[in-house]
Amino acid sequence: MKKIALILVLFTILISCKDEPQNPDRFKSGTFEIPEGKGYEKTIIIRQDSIQIEKYESRIDTLSISWKNNFNYTLKMINPKTAIDEDPIHVKITNIDKNSYDFEAVIGYSNFIQKGTLIKINN
Repeated sequence: MKKIALILVLFTILISCKDEPQNPDRFKSGTFEIPEGKGYEKTIIIRQDSIQIEKYESRIDTLSISWKNNFNYTLKMINPKTAIDEDPIHVKITNIDKNSYDFEAVIGYSNFIQKGTLIKINN
């Protein structure tokens, strides 16, 4: 009986590990959008290798992106224009869906957490 229970537990673990929506690697490159609202202007993001380009309002910013693990990464402005632009942005992925993820972002070492959703629109 114990062997059957162990096999069922292992089988359940294997199935849950292969669940496609939980694989965040597909968000490491491509074209994305943060919809307007919740403190954001509509933002288009292009990620390739270690570079992220953000287009919003009339601005285009280029940031380096460094992945700590599959659910945490840091953004750093390549050409900062203000003192706050010099601070890194720490991002934590909190929920993953098929073509999007929810995140929490903290600028520098502040206590202010900005929440949002990033949607993949193109590979």
